[in-house]
Amino acid sequence: MAGYTPMMQQYLSVKEEAKDALLYFRLGDSYEMCFEDALTASRELEITLTGRGAGQEERIPMCGVPYHAAEGYIARLVDKGYKVAICVQVEAPKAAKGVVRREIVRIVTPGTVMETKSLAGGANNFIVGAAEQDGRFGLAACDLTTGEMYVTSFAASAESVKNELNVYRPAEAVGDERALAILEGASRSSGRTLVTTVRSQSEAPDERLAAQFPEERWDRHEPVRKLAVARLAEYLGETQKRSLAHVRAVKSYDPQQFMALDAFTRRNLELTETVRDRARKGSLLWLLDRTRTAMGARQLKRWIDQPLLDRTAADERLDAVEALHGNWMLREDLRGALSEIYDLERLVGRIAYGTANARDLNALGASLSRIPALKDICAELGSGPLSALAQTLDACEDLALAIADAIAAEPPVSVREGGLIRPGFHERLDELREASKNGKTWIAELERREREATGIKSLKIGFNKVFGYYLEVTRANLGTLPEGRYERKQTLANAERYVTPELKEKEALILEAEERMVDLEYELFAALRDEIALHIPRLQRLAERVASLDVLQSLAEVSAERRYVRPTWSDGYDLNVTGGRHPVVEAVTEGSAYISNDASLTREGGPILLITGPNMAGKSTYMRQVAMTCIMAQI
Repeated sequence: MAGYTPMMQQYLSVKEEAKDALLYFRLGDSYEMCFEDALTASRELEITLTGRGAGQEERIPMCGVPYHAAEGYIARLVDKGYKVAICVQVEAPKAAKGVVRREIVRIVTPGTVMETKSLAGGANNFIVGAAEQDGRFGLAACDLTTGEMYVTSFAASAESVKNELNVYRPAEAVGDERALAILEGASRSSGRTLVTTVRSQSEAPDERLAAQFPEERWDRHEPVRKLAVARLAEYLGETQKRSLAHVRAVKSYDPQQFMALDAFTRRNLELTETVRDRARKGSLLWLLDRTRTAMGARQLKRWIDQPLLDRTAADERLDAVEALHGNWMLREDLRGALSEIYDLERLVGRIAYGTANARDLNALGASLSRIPALKDICAELGSGPLSALAQTLDACEDLALAIADAIAAEPPVSVREGGLIRPGFHERLDELREASKNGKTWIAELERREREATGIKSLKIGFNKVFGYYLEVTRANLGTLPEGRYERKQTLANAERYVTPELKEKEALILEAEERMVDLEYELFAALRDEIALHIPRLQRLAERVASLDVLQSLAEVSAERRYVRPTWSDGYDLNVTGGRHPVVEAVTEGSAYISNDASLTREGGPILLITGPNMAGKSTYMRQVAMTCIMAQI
C-alpha cells in the first residue's frame, strides 16, 4: 500500500474483508467506490467516473453516489446480481487518532435485501442454504424480510431439487460446491439465474444453531437439515452483522406432505405465472388472489405451490371457506377490517433490524387495533376452524397501548429530527419543549423590540447552522444603527449580520434544549422499539394467523364470484367432475359463454381418457381444467 494516502489504505484494508462485493465507502455525504469497483459501478449505474492521483504514475478510478440516494443505487446493483458491502464511520471524529475508524456494517445481497421498496409486497424474497450428505439433500429457505425459515430434505436427485426449488424461487443460495452445482443446474433449467456463495462445512454448526434458534430441538432433525440451516444462518450472520431476532423459528416439513408438482406441471398449468411472459396476470394465483394484505398474498402463493395431501387439513380449510362463502355481509366486514392491516411480517422484520421508524410503529399499532374486530367476526361466523383461529389471535393490546401512548400521530420519517413522541408522555421532554418554545417566542419578541428601537422595519432575526442566531440589517440602513450596540458577525453583499450578548446567551439555551430534546426523543423511541422487539414471536404468530384468515376469505370471495362449489372426497379411486370449467380461461374470456365439461375417471369405466379433435379444439384446456380442479380442491 506504499504511496497511498491513509484514507486509501483504510479503503483497501476494508476491501480485503469483502472481496466478492462492491464496497460502498462512506465519506461525508456520499458513498465512494474505487479501483475495479468504481469501474463496475460506473458502467452498471451509468454514473460519472472520476479519478485521483496516487503518486506520479497511477490514477485511481473513483465514483460515488449521494448518501441520501444510496438505497436506489444499491437496489439497482443487487438486481443485477452484485453484492454491496456498506462501510461507515464507527467512531466519533473527536475520539479518533488519525483516520476515523470505518467498518463494514452490512453486506446487501440478492437474497438479503431488507428495503421493501425494492421488493414486491405480495412476494417473498428467499435465500436458500443447501447441503448434501450420504445421498440426502437438505434445503433451508429463509425470507429475511419476514423472518420465515423452512427446512426439508429428500433423496439427492436433480429432479427432486428442481421440484423443491420451484416452491421458493430463491434469489441466492449458499452451500458446498457439489450442492450448489445441483442448485444452479436446477435453476438454469427453470430459466432463472441464481447468485451463489460457496460455504464449506460449518466449524461449529451446533453452536450456531443453538445461538440463532435457542428453543429448537435439533435432535429431532435429520443431520443434513441441520447442516443446511447452519450454513444459511452462518452466512446471514456474517453478511448482516447484527442479531437476527426475528429469525427464531424453523418450520420443518417433508415434501411428501404436499402434492408433488414437477417444474413442467407448474409451468404448463401456469399456477403462479404464465408461460409466455412469466406474468402474474393470467395465472391461477392471479385469479384466486382477493387477499387484502401483503402477507395474505404471500401465504396464498405458498398454498398454491404446496397443495395438501392431508384430508383432515384440507377439510378444515374447506369448512372455513364454506362458512365465509355463505355469509356475504360478514365476509365484507372481514375484508374491510383486513384492508386496514399493514404487512405485519415485514414491520416485525424492520423492528428486529433496528430500522423501523416511528411511522412503522404507528402502522403496527393501527394494525393491532383491528385484531379484535377480526376475532368478533370469526366468532360470529360459527365455523369450528374459524372459531379456533379466532381464539389464537393475540391482539397484543399491551403493545398497541404502548405505541398509542408514546408515538406522535404524524411523526417524521427520520428518527433523528425530533417530533416522534407525544406531548405528555415524558415530563423532562415536555420541559425541554417548553424551553425551546419560550426561547423562540423570546426571539420573536426581541426582533419586534429591535425594530422599534432602531426604526428599521426590515431588520430581522435569522438562524443558520454555521453562525446560529443573528440580526440582519440591509446596507441601506447601516447608518441608523446605534454605536456599540451590536457585534458584527458576518458580511454579505447587501447586508450585515450582528449579534448581541443577550442574543448569544439565549441562543445557547435554545440550542441546548433542542439538541437534548432530539436526543431524548430518540432514546425514548429506541427504548420502545427495543421493548416491542422482545415480543417478536407473538407478533409473528399473529401475522401468520391473519395471513391464513386473509387467504380463506380470498378463496371464499372468488368462489362466490365464480360460482365454485365445495369438493367432496371419497376413499375410492374415482374422480368425477360435473360442469367443470377452466378457471383462468373463463376469467380472461369474460363476456364469452364458457361451455362447461364433465370428466369421469373410474376404475370400472376406465382410468384413462383418449381425447381427440382438431387443432385448437380445446383438448389441452380440458386436460388442464381437470388438473387445476384437483389442485384447487387440495389447497
